[in-house]
Amino acid sequence: MAAAGKEPRTSSFYVGEVKKQLRDGYGLYIYPNSFFWYEGEWKQGKKHGHGKLLFKDGSYYEGEFTNGEIFGNGLRYWAGSGNTYSGQFCCGELHGYGVMQYKDGGRYEGAFSCGLREGHGLLVDKEGQYYQGSFYQNKKHGEGKMNFKNGDQYEGDWVMDQRQGHGVLHCLDGSVYEGQWSGDVFSGQGTIIHCSGVVYDGLWINGCPAAQAKKIVISGEDVIDVVQDSSFTLQVKLQTQEGVVAECENGRVLKIWAGIKNVPANSSPTFLELLEDLDEKPVKTPFGFECIGYPLVDASGKEEQNTEVPRISKYDFGLASSSVTKGDKELESGLDSLQGSGDAPSNLDGYPQFLVVEDTSPSGPANQRVKQGCALFPDISLAPLPAKYRHIMSMHEPDRKGGKKPSGRISAERAEKMTVWQEKIGDSRSESIAKEAKSKKELFPVDNAVRTGEYIIMILDITTPPFLGQTLPPAFKRLRVIAEKTKGKGIRKDTLKVPSM
Repeated sequence: MAAAGKEPRTSSFYVGEVKKQLRDGYGLYIYPNSFFWYEGEWKQGKKHGHGKLLFKDGSYYEGEFTNGEIFGNGLRYWAGSGNTYSGQFCCGELHGYGVMQYKDGGRYEGAFSCGLREGHGLLVDKEGQYYQGSFYQNKKHGEGKMNFKNGDQYEGDWVMDQRQGHGVLHCLDGSVYEGQWSGDVFSGQGTIIHCSGVVYDGLWINGCPAAQAKKIVISGEDVIDVVQDSSFTLQVKLQTQEGVVAECENGRVLKIWAGIKNVPANSSPTFLELLEDLDEKPVKTPFGFECIGYPLVDASGKEEQNTEVPRISKYDFGLASSSVTKGDKELESGLDSLQGSGDAPSNLDGYPQFLVVEDTSPSGPANQRVKQGCALFPDISLAPLPAKYRHIMSMHEPDRKGGKKPSGRISAERAEKMTVWQEKIGDSRSESIAKEAKSKKELFPVDNAVRTGEYIIMILDITTPPFLGQTLPPAFKRLRVIAEKTKGKGIRKDTLKVPSM
């Protein structure tokens, strides 16, 4: 006899209603392999109506059955992936309209075909990005709109999960691109309106403009000659790497800057102190030396200057011509912030008084926006020599009588005169002031005309933010100021010259 024991079950097991020896009504059926079991409604031996089909791994389907097939509306759960689907079924497949909830937090609501996303639907991924549009074989395909996690929005054509065809991209920073796409990047004819105001309308290749500007070029000779106290006009072009004018670009902002050659570091201490007062770093040039800035003005709006009125500062400290009572709190509050800011003359218990002076300085040249790869800086001129530059410029000038540059040191004879002058304490105040003024006049000439010689002009790309993350390198040009010839004998005006750099 065979050993007694439990024999494995090889037949099906059913408990429920039966009609004409067929499962009919409500019942529980366990399949022979025990992997499936069904509990629900039956009709003529087949699952029909509402029921629940369970799988051994924990997965299940609960919903409508027709003639033994999963057909109609139902709920499907996959134990392996943790995904859940609720919607329409056909022959056991997801087919029709339904909602798929993914375990990672993603969600799809829309049309299905043979178990795949196909048709129109809304897909939200685990990162919160969402796409609404057409699908094919589980992928974005056709027309659709996508909101990316970085805030960008795209609306247009898709091919197998990639942007391809015509589309519009709205970036979070305000930039807008409209045109052709291929392989999920700009490709073909397209236009971008950058948040900086730059517009590029042309061909794109692999996400980059095919004719993008790479350098700034100032038109004209290597050295531009300008007659002293005359204006000049500069034409600037943006060029591609191949040297072609970038006509597809508009709106890049350019600024003009002028400079004079920086003095060597072994200059006199007095000069170095003045140089520090300029509060700017020297600019490197491609000519082998550094420059410090020199002011430019818009000659078209240049006004006649009054040399007796300060041109830069809007506040002039000095003795007030009228008295102010101590009880004027409004004045005190305004002066408290200025107290101790300098060595300006003061009265009224130590409170410095100030006089508001209108700024009569001419406006500087306006920044220019590029049009079809070109820009024009019209009627530009060098500003009259500012007071803070007089000593700097004189460091380069030959002595008119002896032909030598001033050493920056006080001669022994002059030092002796200064000593004698200091010892004459009994002299009147007027005489002291006159002598002091004369001494300063010798060191700092009143002449503020534009000096002849060479200057440097620089054009900078100040587009903000930089167009496509790139700022063009600056362009440099030499500018030579020459003396104006007088009528008749052709004699040049007597001007102090800045030696060539």
